[in-house]
Amino acid sequence: MGKVLIIGAGGVGSVVAHKVAQNPEVFDEIVLASRTKSKCDAIAAAIGGNRITTDQVDADQVEELVALFARHKPDIVINVALPYQDLTIMDACLIAGVNYLDTANYEPRDEAHFEYSWQWAYQERFKQAGLTAILGCGFDPGVSGIYTAYAAKHHFDEIHYLDIVDCNAGDHGKAFATNFNPEINIREVTQKGKYYKDGQWVVTEPHEIHKPLTYPNIGPRESYVIYHEELESLTKNFPTIKQARFWMTFGQEYLTHLRVIQNIGMARIDEVEYNGVKIVPIQFLKAVLPDPGDLGKNYHGETSIGCRIRGIKEGKELTYYVYNNCSHEAAFKETGAQGVSYTTGVPAMIGAMMFLSGKWKKPGVFNVEEFDPDPFMAELNKQGLPWHEEFNKDLEL
Repeated sequence: MGKVLIIGAGGVGSVVAHKVAQNPEVFDEIVLASRTKSKCDAIAAAIGGNRITTDQVDADQVEELVALFARHKPDIVINVALPYQDLTIMDACLIAGVNYLDTANYEPRDEAHFEYSWQWAYQERFKQAGLTAILGCGFDPGVSGIYTAYAAKHHFDEIHYLDIVDCNAGDHGKAFATNFNPEINIREVTQKGKYYKDGQWVVTEPHEIHKPLTYPNIGPRESYVIYHEELESLTKNFPTIKQARFWMTFGQEYLTHLRVIQNIGMARIDEVEYNGVKIVPIQFLKAVLPDPGDLGKNYHGETSIGCRIRGIKEGKELTYYVYNNCSHEAAFKETGAQGVSYTTGVPAMIGAMMFLSGKWKKPGVFNVEEFDPDPFMAELNKQGLPWHEEFNKDLEL
């Protein structure tokens, strides 16, 4: 049905590669490229069957990306590289005439700040080129938006309150490790919190708002309000929303390590000089922390991610909870990666599947909730991320 090129050979890239290889009726040809070709070769060898062609690219360089696309002529690029590289990859897609999909919005290297404005600015250029760009097609952002769109389509006349809840109840046995790229992860969770209320954004101190929430098959876990990018697009695309928040669980040991890292300056993203060499502390920290891609073999437990929604249906208040629980052990057995990589990589593959099948294909730049959620929701059940619904129960929020 089509040719896909995956950029990024970390834990998420490995999952995407495994999942596209499992769907040969959709993905006729698969190319995997990253800065380090040996990582791509290892993933391709693990999958076997000569299903995957590998290549090398520096995704910071538009010229290298354009040359890569010219060599392989993909129908769509799945970008699971660093968020810093979203714009260079989008620029290359426009030059080479290639469609685009990512799992996280753009972040500038020199500022711990993310918003969709940089990528939304590409709307007219992609539209005029007749190309589709699909933004934020992981789990959160990604499935969280699909869940919301599905709820709006099938269960609500108006959504008023949206709480996205993300719990990782797994144990990897490390004193401290991040579940995806440490540099991105630490930047995300240490900045100030922010949520949407009555048409305004309310800013909080980091981890200021928190409470225990009960997660299916897991139980109560302390959950903290942080800012997450899908809040920006969801409040724009569903204007009846009065309040939208994102909650994530953190263990006390994790938070203690995080405070120490901040207090001693290792979370800094600006350059410092050491022995005559300029280094960025958080990038040095990334080099000494465990590789998220290596956590899977000792990871036990599961994740639970979902949307808790309150609104109106036929004049009556309705509460709705839709969620997925993902086993770290099952994810590792299938793809060699832990559950956090799995829950990001599977939706990225499904998004590319939606594009190649023609179900999500229109010129311009779109967040996932702007497409029909139904075929995507059906594939989640088939591809390893089954979802569950609960109606009119206590949302705890």
